[in-house]
Amino acid sequence: MSGDNQTNSGRVFGRRKGHKLRTKQKILMEDLLPRLKIDLEIFEETIEPHSFFACNIKEVWLEIGFGAGEHTAWQAKQNPNVGFIACEPFLNGVASLLKHISTDNLCNIRIFTDDALPLIRRLPEGTINRLFILFPDPWPKSRHKKRRIITNENVTCFANILADNGELRFSTDHLEYARWALLIMLKHQWFYWTAEKSSDWHNRPVDWPLTRYEDKAVKDSKKPIFLQFKRVPRKVKNSKLLKKIEIT
Repeated sequence: MSGDNQTNSGRVFGRRKGHKLRTKQKILMEDLLPRLKIDLEIFEETIEPHSFFACNIKEVWLEIGFGAGEHTAWQAKQNPNVGFIACEPFLNGVASLLKHISTDNLCNIRIFTDDALPLIRRLPEGTINRLFILFPDPWPKSRHKKRRIITNENVTCFANILADNGELRFSTDHLEYARWALLIMLKHQWFYWTAEKSSDWHNRPVDWPLTRYEDKAVKDSKKPIFLQFKRVPRKVKNSKLLKKIEIT
């Protein structure tokens, strides 16, 4: 699943490599990746995300665990004035995104090939306008739930980097994880859930492309769930908006 290697501890769980890379993939990894890769060691303690991009960028969006990269590439193509920070430790997924970038000549994507959280913790407050966490590993076993990307600590980090009225998008095909994520998100005063009716979380928004993870879930007779949250403006106090809607 997308994002299955991301954790809340700085440690990467899961695979970093899959099948052997093909020749063209190796070439992209050797030639294109060094030009797009974000290296934390060359930056000062705080990293200004707009500095990653040479082209005209009005906003910066971040995706945690981009999987095979089709969502990142689609969004980057549709939004040329947005800079995309794409995080994924799984090298086969990185190679797949590089192919999209090369084919579509995309200049507005930069790649972080490690756990996203060390990067997130160094971004200035309010500098990310949209955050995507799509089909992360649900870690369904009780002893593994601490590995989930949606935790109280991580949501605090997300609230810090998101701009006022910025958006966090989360999707899963695991009902228990959807309820877990919703409970944690609504515990925090910095986010409110935008849903008004059940179709808002059952139907994928039009600006949210189909990915192989969603397609696989549907073929396996699972029902994907799409959650969208807005970052409450920092000047607003006691604005926690509770949604008394049950995800089913």
